[in-house]
Amino acid sequence: MESPTQNQKTVLEALKNNFVPTDVTAKIRAFISGRIPKLVKFSEYYRLPGRVAINDLRQKIAQKATSFNERVFLALLDLAGTNIDALTSVQQTEQLYMQMEAISNQLTDEIFEYWSTNAHLSVKFDVREGKSGDPAPYNSGLVFHTRVENLRHRATVDFDERSSGFIWFFSFLVWFSQVKKNYGQNLMLLLDEPGLTLHGKAQADLLRYFNEKLRPKYQLLYTTHSPFMVDSDYLLSVRTVEDRTDGKTILGTKVEGQSLTIERDTILPILGALGIDITQTLFVGKHTVLVEGPSDLLYLKWFSHAFRASGRTGLDPRWTIFPVGGIRKIASYATLFSTQPLHIAVFTDFAIGEKSEVERLRKGDLLKKGQVLSADTYAEKPEADVEDLIGRPMYAALINKAYGLTGAQALRESPTEQTAGKVLEEVKAHFRLLPPSVIEFDHFAPAAFLMEHGGVFKETQELNQALARFERLFADFNGMLPASSTASTS
Repeated sequence: MESPTQNQKTVLEALKNNFVPTDVTAKIRAFISGRIPKLVKFSEYYRLPGRVAINDLRQKIAQKATSFNERVFLALLDLAGTNIDALTSVQQTEQLYMQMEAISNQLTDEIFEYWSTNAHLSVKFDVREGKSGDPAPYNSGLVFHTRVENLRHRATVDFDERSSGFIWFFSFLVWFSQVKKNYGQNLMLLLDEPGLTLHGKAQADLLRYFNEKLRPKYQLLYTTHSPFMVDSDYLLSVRTVEDRTDGKTILGTKVEGQSLTIERDTILPILGALGIDITQTLFVGKHTVLVEGPSDLLYLKWFSHAFRASGRTGLDPRWTIFPVGGIRKIASYATLFSTQPLHIAVFTDFAIGEKSEVERLRKGDLLKKGQVLSADTYAEKPEADVEDLIGRPMYAALINKAYGLTGAQALRESPTEQTAGKVLEEVKAHFRLLPPSVIEFDHFAPAAFLMEHGGVFKETQELNQALARFERLFADFNGMLPASSTASTS
C-alpha cells in the first residue's frame, strides 16, 4: 500500500514483531497448542475408603505411592479446607471434635445437594487411635473414620457398608470437586459409563450435577446405555455409536446425530428416556403443532376462533396444538414423534439467549425445513413471545382486566420509549413493584381470562393489528398441510 492507515501500520508492525519470517509455523503451532484443551478420560471410578491410617498414608505420600482411593480421601480433606497436618496438629480433644463436626456439616451440605434419594443421611467423620485388635495398618496411630448416619433410624454405619451406589456417588462428587486443581482449567472430560451402580433417580441427580457443576466449566462427553442418563433437555447433544455392516461389507463404527436411521437396539436408551419424559402428557394428532406452554395453546385457540366467528380462515382444525413445557422439551417430543407417521411443526418464543436452541431445531433432521416458526417473525421484533403477537396495548389491557388492576396499579396501555422489548418482561417488572396483596403474575392467568371473557375486547385498531399478526401465522401453518377437500374453517 502506498498510503497505509495508522491502524494498518500498527497491524504490520505487530506481525513483524511476533512472527519471525523463518519461524512462522513454529509460532502458529505454539499459539494453537497453548489453547487446545487437555483430554482427561475416566474409565475407572475410585472409592473413598471408609477408614484411613494416617501414619501409613504419610509414608505413602513421601514415597509418592498413594493409591487413587487414597487420593480421593486427600481430595475430601481439601474440599473441606483442611489437610492431614492440620488434623494431626490439634492438641485438644474438644477442638478435634469441633473440627470434625465442622467438616461433617460442610461436606454433608455440599454433597447431599445432589443426592435426593435419601434426605435422612448425614456423613460423620472421626479421628481416633487405632486399637491393637484391628487389622494393620489400622491397629496403631491415628485412624480417620468416615461413617454415614441415618437420621431416621438414628444409627451410623461404616462408609464401606453403605450401598455401592451411594459410595460411588459420594466418591465421584468428592473427586470431581478437585478436577480443576488436579488437571487445570481448559479440559475436555471423557467419562466412560458413569453412574452404572446408581438407580434411575440417582442418575437424574448425577445429570443435575453434570449440568450445574461440570458443563459451565468444561466440555463433557460421556457414554451410557441407560435411558436415565440420556438428558432430554439436551437431546440435540446425543450421538449414537454403532458398528455397522450392510450384510456383506463391514462399514465400521458410525456416529449419528438426530437422523434416527439407526437400529432399534442402539436407539433404545433414547426412546426409553423420551418415554419417561413424555408419557405423562402424551396427546397428539396426525398434524401437531408443538408449543412451549398451555398459555400459547389458549392464545392460538382464541384468535383462531375469533377468525372463524367472523367468517375468516383460522388455524386449520386438522392441527392439534400440544404444549410441551418449554423450548428444551421440543426436541424430546419431536424425536419421539418422528418414530411415528406424524406431521410435526413448532411455534416457539424467541429470545437472544435461546437463539441457538431455535437454530438447532431449524437446521436439524428432526423436522422438515420451514416447520419451525418463531414469534419474532410475526411480531417483527428481535425478541418476542406469543404475547407480543397480541401487541402491547391489548395485552396490557388484558393484564389489567385479568388481575383487576386500576389506578396507579394498572399497567399503562400506551407504549413508551422504555417498552420496546418483550411485553412479558415489562409485565413481570411491573408486578414486582405491586403490593403483596396483588396476586402473583403467571403466564396462564391472562390466557385463561381471555378464553372465558374474550367478549370484553371489542373491535379496535389494536385488536385488528393483533388479528393481522395471527392471520399470517395461521396462514403459514395451514400452508404446511396437504390439500384436503374435507378441511373446514367453521
